[in-house]
Amino acid sequence: MKKNVLLVWFALVTICTAFAQSGKVFDNLSMTSKILDSERKYAVYLPPDYETSERSYPVLYLLHGATDDHTGWVQFGEVLRIADNGIKDGTATPMIIVMPDADTRRMGYFNVGDWKYEDFFFEELMPHVEQKYRIKGEKRYRAVAGLSMGGGGSFMYALRHPELFSSACPLSAYVGPLTIEAMKAQGKRRGEKYSDAEIKTYMENYNALNLIESVPVEKTKSVRWYIDCGDDDFLYEGNSLVHIAMKKKEIPHEYRVRDGGHSWAYWRDALPTVLGFVSDAFHQN
Repeated sequence: MKKNVLLVWFALVTICTAFAQSGKVFDNLSMTSKILDSERKYAVYLPPDYETSERSYPVLYLLHGATDDHTGWVQFGEVLRIADNGIKDGTATPMIIVMPDADTRRMGYFNVGDWKYEDFFFEELMPHVEQKYRIKGEKRYRAVAGLSMGGGGSFMYALRHPELFSSACPLSAYVGPLTIEAMKAQGKRRGEKYSDAEIKTYMENYNALNLIESVPVEKTKSVRWYIDCGDDDFLYEGNSLVHIAMKKKEIPHEYRVRDGGHSWAYWRDALPTVLGFVSDAFHQN
């Protein structure tokens, strides 16, 4: 009888321990945005010990690409498995990962016309999640990463708000239109027409190459950069030019060109390295 009780107790402990070692993802959260005049969805990854501790955690804002939404990194990027494994093997520190939706009604992370997504991100989303969850609010403990359109968001947010992020990890990033003609063509495809003044303003604010030139170098250097784009990716040119521009400005950064294209297989392979890279900043002395 005692042996059976011990076996049951051991089994319960084993089950509870295994459960405690897994983080949790909530992928249907929402908040009201006055700026965007809509309900905005987002997903959150909470590390394994979140519910059993009272500590505060660093945060990674993980941005999806065009045509995906806040569930992209959950469903296709396997963020739960990859983050849990990184924390378990010690290559990533326990962190909260916030994945916002930038693809409902309108698409994009920037302020364009009456679509003020950047304002929403910094004035509403960030304060909302950093009050709702036990998130450390200092630059050192905040990072941003993303793929494709979200890689562009990572570039722009960290270049335009370097005082807020310790690390930025653009993956296969859209770095913004490389020429005025490209911007006009983009607008034509979307059925939108931009004036020359609007194009000039957009290029100044949302082209990584222009921002590298205009933002004070010391501010850009205050962010740790990890840039990764596949050798078969159609966005290779912009990422290569950013790498060259940063080299010329002597801005420290990690630049990777791996075998692969614009695919979830590539980004899943990149995510463990991203988590390790941002963790190094969270741990810095």
